[in-house]
Amino acid sequence: MNGYRRVRTSLVAATATALICVGTAASAAAPAPAPAPAPVPAAQADQAPVERLIVGYKSMSAEAKSDSAAGKDAEAKGKKAGESLDFDRRLGTGAALISLDGAADEKTADTVMAAFRADPDVAYVVPDRRVYATAATPNDTEYSRQWDLFEATAGMRVPGAWDKATGSGVNVSVIDTGYVAHSDLSANIVPGYDFISDPFMANDGGGRDGNAADPGDWMLQGECGDNYPERDTSSSWHGTHVAGTIAASTHNGKGVAGIAYDAKVQPVRVLGKCGGTTADIMDAITWSSGGSVAGAPSNPYPADVINMSLGGGGSCDAGTQSAINAAVNRGSTIVVAAGNSNVNASGFNPANCSNVITVAASDREGNRASYSNYGTIVDITAPGGETAASSANGIWSTLNSGTRGPVGENYKAYQGTSMAAPHIAGLAALMKQANPSMTPAQIESTIKSKARPLPGYCSGGCGAGLADAAATLGAGGGTQPPSGTVFTNSSNVNIVDNATVTSSIAVSGISGYASSTLKVDVDIKHTYRGDLKIELVAPSGAAALLKDVSSGDSADNVVTTYTVDASSVLASGTWKLRVTDGYSGDTGYIDSWSLTF
Repeated sequence: MNGYRRVRTSLVAATATALICVGTAASAAAPAPAPAPAPVPAAQADQAPVERLIVGYKSMSAEAKSDSAAGKDAEAKGKKAGESLDFDRRLGTGAALISLDGAADEKTADTVMAAFRADPDVAYVVPDRRVYATAATPNDTEYSRQWDLFEATAGMRVPGAWDKATGSGVNVSVIDTGYVAHSDLSANIVPGYDFISDPFMANDGGGRDGNAADPGDWMLQGECGDNYPERDTSSSWHGTHVAGTIAASTHNGKGVAGIAYDAKVQPVRVLGKCGGTTADIMDAITWSSGGSVAGAPSNPYPADVINMSLGGGGSCDAGTQSAINAAVNRGSTIVVAAGNSNVNASGFNPANCSNVITVAASDREGNRASYSNYGTIVDITAPGGETAASSANGIWSTLNSGTRGPVGENYKAYQGTSMAAPHIAGLAALMKQANPSMTPAQIESTIKSKARPLPGYCSGGCGAGLADAAATLGAGGGTQPPSGTVFTNSSNVNIVDNATVTSSIAVSGISGYASSTLKVDVDIKHTYRGDLKIELVAPSGAAALLKDVSSGDSADNVVTTYTVDASSVLASGTWKLRVTDGYSGDTGYIDSWSLTF
């Protein structure tokens, strides 16, 4: 027991990596929420003791190829630094995990690392940082509607993408707390792996094994050290909530709808009681993407998409970056949460790593959520919710009612960039089904290029804007229009074949419901002399087209369709659009165009 006590108090929160969520209540009868734990400042976290180092050797060195050579090198480096070092194990990236004999303070750890850095055969050396989970804080409001998928103001417009893809044939790895059985998810769960190597943290009676079941990440006051919130907590079931957003079963007459509801989710467990470690996360990234990890079997479901709703203070270490780079090279798109501290995300790992999609969170009005990190490293924003005690504006997904172990499945609303990230992971899965040849870089660039401006307020930087699934699948990742046809915003529409084209576009200046008096210019170039029919289609009400390029906005020029016959001049020019609700002329929404001739 004393050995575990030493580990628990000395390693906690070395870089304060957290599950990025804040919870809300499942029912009005729930007790008033306890205050959310304050984030651990990076400076404070980095002062925590260090017990292991991750050493990456250059590929041609003996230490990179031989465990015994790495062990001898560790012993020699320890003598040089006046410390006792031992080789622990080889990580999936090829790096060596080196144990110190007892916890080392920051100064001592720096001295030991300096000995490694002086060796030309060493590519990098970083501390094996402890990562930990913030507690989910429930309030007493039950939220039963998934506004984040479909609401016009700040939803991600997911239903408009489902006619293009549903995630079929795509594997998504959720690197998180594991999975607790839930009937609204079970059809889409494939076997994963538990990479938690510390039995105390694993909380399931052992270390690493092939069972990714989540036994709960509850803790008692004082169990996890001074840098951890000093209060008892219940289990978060965080990985199950994230997985439900990505791929909960749909059209099954119960529960919630997943964004990529035909995708397969593989739970990969790295976070447990008091958190997890950099080394375990590195191995989880490696294995999830199809790489080899000593002691673990080959992964039969290599990830097309990896979701990591975790993060904490500090720069992206070389070890984590090497695991990410290798995973991306294997074809895995990696999505990470920006963090919940309302500060610049540049100080949070892995949000500040390269080759990842970093996701900030928005609320139901389309503002940057008050807790969400921000900055130039943010790539995209997605709904993350923001729930006060009297509202129901969180992200509703699959969960469990247990506190110190699974009890019964249920649904709850959480809020956080942890909830925003799986929206993008689900969207990436839709894109991968629609166009399997897309690379991680192409998936990221398409999501960003098809985003729409946040309808609310963003300070500090929210990336390319609010992700738009319908626009992304309609233009960049879904069923493609006939060959020879181009249909994009802010460029000409070149009609060169006899074809029928139905396509959604994002029109600059219209976000969700727009004023009935708003006019938007779109260029149409009619390059084929034949009948051209232009039709606006809206989900409700009427969509109005100003048929005459030169006319003013008068009622007799407003039509829903307009045809240029074969004997007419070519219909090139700028067409003006207006939307109405078809009744009082108040509001409407442009959903798609249909071009036929």
